Amino acid sequence: MLVSLYTVRIVLNVLGAEDYGIYNVVAGVVTMFGFLSSAMSTATQRYFAFDLGKQDYEHLKTTFSVTVTIYFLLIIVVVIIAETVGLWFINNRLSVPMERLVAAKWIYQFALLSFVFTLLTTPYMSAIIAHENMNVYAYVSIVEAVLKLALVFVLQIIDYDKLILYGILMLAVAVINTSLYRIYCKRKYDECKLKFIWDRKLFREMLGFTGWTLFGAFTTVARNQAITVLFNQFFTPVIVAARSISLQITNAVGVFSTNFNKSLYPPIIKEYSAGNRDGMYSLLYNGCKMTFFLMWVFSLPIILNMKTILSIWLEEVPEWTVFFSQLALIEVLVNSLSMPITVAARAPGRMKTYELTLGILQLCIFFVSWILFQIGYDAWVSFVAAIVVNVIMMVVRLVIVRGLVGLPLKQFTVKTILPISYMAFASLSPALLMFFLMPEGVLSSIIQVAISVPLTCIAMYYLGMTAQQRTQTVQMLKNKLFKE
Repeated sequence: MLVSLYTVRIVLNVLGAEDYGIYNVVAGVVTMFGFLSSAMSTATQRYFAFDLGKQDYEHLKTTFSVTVTIYFLLIIVVVIIAETVGLWFINNRLSVPMERLVAAKWIYQFALLSFVFTLLTTPYMSAIIAHENMNVYAYVSIVEAVLKLALVFVLQIIDYDKLILYGILMLAVAVINTSLYRIYCKRKYDECKLKFIWDRKLFREMLGFTGWTLFGAFTTVARNQAITVLFNQFFTPVIVAARSISLQITNAVGVFSTNFNKSLYPPIIKEYSAGNRDGMYSLLYNGCKMTFFLMWVFSLPIILNMKTILSIWLEEVPEWTVFFSQLALIEVLVNSLSMPITVAARAPGRMKTYELTLGILQLCIFFVSWILFQIGYDAWVSFVAAIVVNVIMMVVRLVIVRGLVGLPLKQFTVKTILPISYMAFASLSPALLMFFLMPEGVLSSIIQVAISVPLTCIAMYYLGMTAQQRTQTVQMLKNKLFKE
């Protein structure tokens, strides 16, 4: 998180707000194809974890082979669409200053190549997560962060068009990242020693699962990248840069809850495949609490002290960045509560109702934003629309999952929603009191963070955990701290 935030600061300073906005909107056109990768990643992890839950290792080899075949087909489709429709969009529809158009086209090609390598990484990353070797995932993520840190220093040293150079260096990071995952998996897991094994039935089954997941993944991308393009159409590059910075902040802070949720994916699917519903429900109750807590403990002090943090972090803070970032974090907080529920929805493999309903709701964010921009509202209304829709999606998601896996909503409310509400209220009250009583400044922010984080942890311990969980937590800490 710290490296990510630091690199954004330097890159923004080196590129400038305008070039930074251009990079994000051009690369965003490529990232819109990310719904393909996201959908296949979801399917891959589901089928890998399902086979492991049944301990069917021979079928796992077939699953991996079929998955890699599908990924190669996806790459062909993506490149064809990107080099035709995507390139036409860059040339004819994006608002890019004429003197930066050549650089924007180069950035587009580098972003496309980076995306291809990311696609190639996904089957191997999914294998690591399905095997629950999260330490490897953590190590490679740290290496990637360090490479991006080195990137910003190279960016300052080499005298070349900074925007094009940034695209080249990001491509290099993607290549190294892919290589690390591939080398580890080929040495560690038998199923990743690629042999062409064809299973037509499994191929059709995975495509069927992926079909509706593709729709859901597409709407998720549309919620982020398509709205960035929408900002480009209605507002200045500086406003686009402000939105991009707010998304960088949410991505950096959200890494805790996102990665924790990735570790929940395999055990939830395995419990379902083994027929242990109670075990799955327990994972959901506790997973939702912990995912929200990991977002809340970092987001609360950042939201309240956003202006001071941004003034320290960035040498030049684009207009609207503070407000955008605060609203973006609130949206991610709401969404984090339902992350494990999304995993449970995919366990049975019946995706039509879930993806269609939630996908349409997500598209509403884009269309509502477009209508409000047409009327003349400012850019911030898009963030408010996203918050409201995410609250509605949370309720709808619970109702659908109850039908899919029998999740008892009353128990979910008692064991998850109420403890989270008590914890949030208990930690928010003193944080707001300090915010309004203390003067604005660096020292005040440091004091608020130093008090807010421990109070939030205490509130989670006493109000968010059961007695059994508190005992387990204490025992775990003792084992870690006093391990011989």
